[in-house]
Amino acid sequence: MNSDVSLAKRPLRADAQRNYDRILEVALEVFTQSGIQASLDDIACQAGVGPGTLYRHFPNRECLLAAALDESWRGLARTSDDLMTATDAGRALRSWLIEISHHMGVYGGLPDSVAKAFSDDQSPLAPRCSLLGKSTSGLLARAQDAGAVRQDVTADDLLTIANSLAWATDKNGSSQDDVARLLDIFLAGLR
Repeated sequence: MNSDVSLAKRPLRADAQRNYDRILEVALEVFTQSGIQASLDDIACQAGVGPGTLYRHFPNRECLLAAALDESWRGLARTSDDLMTATDAGRALRSWLIEISHHMGVYGGLPDSVAKAFSDDQSPLAPRCSLLGKSTSGLLARAQDAGAVRQDVTADDLLTIANSLAWATDKNGSSQDDVARLLDIFLAGLR
């Protein structure tokens, strides 16, 4: 066998694909309701599969989390693309930070996992976090060019704040209005 040829991932059998899809559907519901530390065995049970089936598709929690949130991460990417063309670069950056804070705050415990993934290239969440970083960098550069944000602010600074706001929402039961108010206080210091 030629070692230069990479083996394509074989498509799943119809029943395996149904199990995979059902696990993701249930996982997203459970992560939304109970947080990302919910029991994987309970997710398997609610999906109508055994734990072995869940772990065959998703070897660990982060793999399941990354797959379950894939569509929502794609939505964030679309939002970022739309905001890159907004007329007011400062408001676009504000909207972006609220959007990612909200996204991470919807799933209890996600801010902690995202924070860890930013420093772990091997994490299944790392590619998504990298995209968050690139989007944030692009929107920040536009805001800095427009004079809406100081030049010494970094994308990492903004991601830390957005993640912290999401964490605060998760831990304190803060509303999205509270997140926006806190973000506005922070952004006033960035001008």
